[in-house]
Amino acid sequence: MKTLHLLTERLAGLTRDELAELLDARRVRSTVLRPGSGPQYPGSQHAGSPRAGAASVGLERLAAALLEDRSVAEAVGRLDTPSLQLLGGAVWLAARRHGVLREQPYWTQLEPSERPVAVPALLDFLAGDDPGLRQAVERTLAALRRLLLVLPADGGELALPAFVHRHLAEAVGLSRPAAQLMSESFNAPEVHRIAAGLDLPAVRNRDAAQAAVAALLADRERVRALLDAAPPEVRGLVDRLVREAPRLRARCFVPLGGFHYGAGTKYQLRPGGSGSAEADWLAEHGMLAPVGPELVELVHEVVDAVADGKVTGRFDPEPPRLAAGVRPVPDSLSEAQSAAASASRKAELLLAACAAAPPAIRKVGGLAVRDTRRLAKAIGAEEEQTRLWIDLAYNADLLGEYQEPSEALAPRGRGRRAAVPSGPLRLLPTGRYDAWLAGPPAERLVPLAAVWAVLPEVLTWWPEHREETPVALVAPQDPDAVPLRRQLLTALATLPPGQGLGPAAGLGSAGLAELVRLVGWLCPAGLGGGPAAEGRTLATLREAELLGAVAHGRLTPLGTAVLELLGTDAAEWFPAVPGIAAGGEDYRPAVDGLRTAAAGLLPPPQRTARFQADLTAIASGAPSAELAELLGSAADRESEGHAVVWRFSAASVRRALDGGLSGEDLLAGLREVAEGTLPQPLEYLVRDTGRTHGRVRVVRSACCVRSDDEALVLELSKSRMLAKVGLRRIAPTVLISTHSPAATLEALRAAGYAPVLEAETGVTVVERAPERRAEQRMPDLSRLRRGGARGAETVYDLAERLMRGI
Repeated sequence: MKTLHLLTERLAGLTRDELAELLDARRVRSTVLRPGSGPQYPGSQHAGSPRAGAASVGLERLAAALLEDRSVAEAVGRLDTPSLQLLGGAVWLAARRHGVLREQPYWTQLEPSERPVAVPALLDFLAGDDPGLRQAVERTLAALRRLLLVLPADGGELALPAFVHRHLAEAVGLSRPAAQLMSESFNAPEVHRIAAGLDLPAVRNRDAAQAAVAALLADRERVRALLDAAPPEVRGLVDRLVREAPRLRARCFVPLGGFHYGAGTKYQLRPGGSGSAEADWLAEHGMLAPVGPELVELVHEVVDAVADGKVTGRFDPEPPRLAAGVRPVPDSLSEAQSAAASASRKAELLLAACAAAPPAIRKVGGLAVRDTRRLAKAIGAEEEQTRLWIDLAYNADLLGEYQEPSEALAPRGRGRRAAVPSGPLRLLPTGRYDAWLAGPPAERLVPLAAVWAVLPEVLTWWPEHREETPVALVAPQDPDAVPLRRQLLTALATLPPGQGLGPAAGLGSAGLAELVRLVGWLCPAGLGGGPAAEGRTLATLREAELLGAVAHGRLTPLGTAVLELLGTDAAEWFPAVPGIAAGGEDYRPAVDGLRTAAAGLLPPPQRTARFQADLTAIASGAPSAELAELLGSAADRESEGHAVVWRFSAASVRRALDGGLSGEDLLAGLREVAEGTLPQPLEYLVRDTGRTHGRVRVVRSACCVRSDDEALVLELSKSRMLAKVGLRRIAPTVLISTHSPAATLEALRAAGYAPVLEAETGVTVVERAPERRAEQRMPDLSRLRRGGARGAETVYDLAERLMRGI
């Protein structure tokens, strides 16, 4: 019976809760199951077919969706090592039983029921006679059956989805038959050369020569005899390849016709040898075959002969343990609180710096290094960390591109339109910034943590193969970043209470290697291999520390909440981010958990400050947005940390008065936020500055300066510091300038005066920089998610609808 029909019958036998659990685990979307949508699978019936009722049609559509390559690939990408080993072993057994799967175009359908595998053979292959290991295999097999990654087949056997057959053939770590490897890698001359090296009779036909080689290697006794007669180093190499892995880095072969490597590349034995006598001997006797650039594989027949027919697959049901570097660590809560407060503050300073002086975005993308360094200096962070905050703020839709308008150029001829050049593209806060800034520090941290969880990029890891200098605003395009992040936090969650790995900066090579092994066991698809695995893992750990998700090498409450969010399918909808984009009701519990954890780390903002006689104000804790705005407008921030210190001066008070406040208004605002009374030196400073503020008035024309104080006007006209603006006295109380009002104001303030700008009507103009905002761009999650499906449907609603045939 066809797999689709067997699978539909299996689905029909599930309860509603079992079906809902399957839909949640396989992350099947209701839009895929609407009539007329979803994948088409061979053997499926049309939705209007009279052969089946509405319920069976819906279940058949679900079965087709579960068998689709994309759906299977997403589920396989989340599997742990023993699950992948079991699937790889089943594929290997299917290839031995039914023959090697021939390469076909991707659109060619593969019927899983034509390549079944016997369950006892799979148990023997992976576990042998070990009863404990057999139980572990059976548990893993049962879990894969529930996920329908192992499919029902006739006669109590099992089948595998087509994607598994095509892509997991090498997951078990065993080699392929000689005939297959020779067909893929050699032309006729090389096949005849190998046959001659084995002392086989000469034949004119390539297929006959290859069949003779394969037949000889299939004879275990003859293979063992050949190895016994070979130099001792050869047998040592073979034993190592059989024991560890069948692949080896060796230079035994070179590609024909040059140095091109790719699909369909044919090879020949390297003239003069590779420098490894034992590898050359195996290659000349057909026991090693090329599978890539300077990569060879020991053919399966040799493995089978050395193992005397008892070839077994590797199965590792128990995860590696973290031992090296694990030690008692101090309470991680205070460390996490400090990191979370710093993250919230750094993001605030970064956005304020971008609002005050928007950096330009390069034409090739990203920010110029000099702009990143300027922002790093403004927020007091390292350049690498600054790039992290920039990218998190951008992907949280707090920063965006803003196209500056430019004046139109004059037309060059009759009837021609004026050219409108485009201004520079700059990075500015979006409309979300104002609401974000008004929230407490804990609320500001939530979008940063949420976007870090689902962002498909390890932002602080810059691969060595990238020749250019690291830049901010990278395009997120690493599909393995989210699985790596999820499994890294999962690995740290396995540590016993009070134990941790310590800071990432002090993690030794042994501890890092163990962590990488555990992360790779939990999700091989998310880690990759090679030296990059350790670099990516360490960079992810450092990012988690900067956000307060990890402290002293163990999870914090915020890290646990991030892990819960990663347990959903939220990352699949990026660039929409739960908690930021509209319509994220499905993820409300996870986002609420983030908010609760952030609130536990960051106390409510400080709304009062302690004013001292030395003209400083101290807020013991993170200041509220209102307090920070008031004190920031009239004082200069001197220090950050557990307490924030501002210092008042004549210039800083004048800055507040230039913004439209009077001296009494400023004092009234300071009294409202003061813990106790204001010290007299501060009141004197504000009143003295207020009395002199506005005595000199710049008239907005091109350009006049006036004052009711004739002596002051005379003084200005004689000042050498103002000579560059060309002031000339035209009346006892009036001066004219050759420079613009802005330049004149700047020169007067640089000379130590406190002028204000006056309109033509005599009204004082309040100088405020225009607040520009970039457009918000984050898509609506509900629209992106459901695409017209009915309402906010849960997996239980969908399961009920499928069972009823609605």
